[in-house]
Amino acid sequence: MKNLTLVIPAKQEKESLPLVLKEIENFSCKKKIIVLKDDYETIEEAKKFETVEIMFQKKSGVGSAIIEGIESVQTKYFCIFMADGSTDPKFLQELYNKSVNDNLDFVFSSRYQKPGGGSDDDTLITLLGNFFFTTLGNVLFSLGISDILYNYVLGKTKSFSDLQLKSIDHRICVELPIKAKFKNLNFCSIPSFERKRFGGKKKVNAARDGLLILIEVITLFFKK
Repeated sequence: MKNLTLVIPAKQEKESLPLVLKEIENFSCKKKIIVLKDDYETIEEAKKFETVEIMFQKKSGVGSAIIEGIESVQTKYFCIFMADGSTDPKFLQELYNKSVNDNLDFVFSSRYQKPGGGSDDDTLITLLGNFFFTTLGNVLFSLGISDILYNYVLGKTKSFSDLQLKSIDHRICVELPIKAKFKNLNFCSIPSFERKRFGGKKKVNAARDGLLILIEVITLFFKK
């Protein structure tokens, strides 16, 4: 996987990030880029690992971290890999092989695709929310994926750049597949298992982020 760069957005992950970086320290991808914003303790933890490149994001928000991180990628492929430990590296090879062998622009991980999909970090609220937004995305845009809110995504760097994504926050999870559909890009989802995060707190506010995502989906529907 020498053509692959891991993009790792990290915010207040001083407990989780060292464990994640240790786990992927000898991984065979080209580069691991950690995207950070004004977080001294997490920055200090990242500096302990020579196998990573630290990048400081210009704008706030997880969407901005992902966009700015991928914009700096020099390899053909990228993968969004979370700093909280929820994304299991054992699925990386399968994601990469699927993208390369089938010449896909994006491969989306799915916690709800069987056999093999699942989550140790889901709650009833996130389960119902994901079902609602995934169903909405498939009905309105015929996406054909089974987990629209999971950011464990591998794809072609150029294809991502061509989408010109704008979301600075969690809305990026729906903006990416919907705009990929608008451009008739090739993508699919494969089963993946979400681990329970290693430490710290979730950064998602179900009510606030859910409303923003709903507004984004409706906005994109009227733009198609």
